[in-house]
Amino acid sequence: MIIAIAAILVGLGLLIWSADRFVDGACATAGHLGMSPMLIGLTIVAFGTSAPEMLVSTMAALDHAPGLAIGNAIGSNIANIALVLGATALVSPLPIRGNLVRIELPILTIATVGAGIILLDYYLDAVDSALLLFGLVVCLYLFKRYQQEHPEDQVGPLAEMSLKAGIFWLLVGLAILALGSRILVGGAIYIATALGVSEMIIGLTIIAIGTSLPELAASIMSARKGQHGMALGNIIGSNIFNLLGVMAIPALISPVVIEADVLWRDYGLMLLLTLFILALGFKARRGGTITRPMGSVLLLIYVMYMLLLYTNAT
Repeated sequence: MIIAIAAILVGLGLLIWSADRFVDGACATAGHLGMSPMLIGLTIVAFGTSAPEMLVSTMAALDHAPGLAIGNAIGSNIANIALVLGATALVSPLPIRGNLVRIELPILTIATVGAGIILLDYYLDAVDSALLLFGLVVCLYLFKRYQQEHPEDQVGPLAEMSLKAGIFWLLVGLAILALGSRILVGGAIYIATALGVSEMIIGLTIIAIGTSLPELAASIMSARKGQHGMALGNIIGSNIFNLLGVMAIPALISPVVIEADVLWRDYGLMLLLTLFILALGFKARRGGTITRPMGSVLLLIYVMYMLLLYTNAT
């Protein structure tokens, strides 16, 4: 048990460190290519910080623990909004821009509702996975098309390093993200087995928080550096990747049966949180901010959700 706990701590440490390296590399690489901060957050940074979830889901499915993989995807989205967005807003209030309401938040909301419709039969198979992955491709196309239609949002390099250095740290960060996630999953599965806790609960809590730490680190660092668009884009983009990419992976390996609690309790909360930030966006569409009090409310919601899971598990 001590070794498993140590493995989780080491895995988390590697995730946090590699997320920092990856974000700097991604910013430099994408900035040299003329991408906007929001698009960088929605695509490259979001993919990188969702890489732990993708790798964790793949390894969990290969280890015959699909419940852990699905719980990881949904739990990470809950953590991204309530924990990551809440903590980031406490560090630095986040201004909401018009394009966030016109493009990014509606796409996230549609992706969330679409994923829920697919899960209504409590079953996820290869056909469902293909639909989710197709939705991910469509989202990426829409983001790219938006940048092409708004070239004024493009900027120069966002990190003080060359293109070669950016690519180097981009690849090194991804590699260490993979290593950290593998160590984390191994320790978590062992603890779940030893304590008799369901794989789904472990995925919704320990794994979800652990694999959301890169998003937390990336968003807070982006906000502190004044790149608020990248911080918000990272959270929104990561949730889209989790829903349409991470959740599709387990069913490609083997069909997955979805528990009723996962759909109504966990997916339901994720949908409510998504609608909540959509409402915040529309309220502030003419210029507004996700304030520190709003961040505190989101963090309180996450604490209450953790308490609910603990109560149900015991």
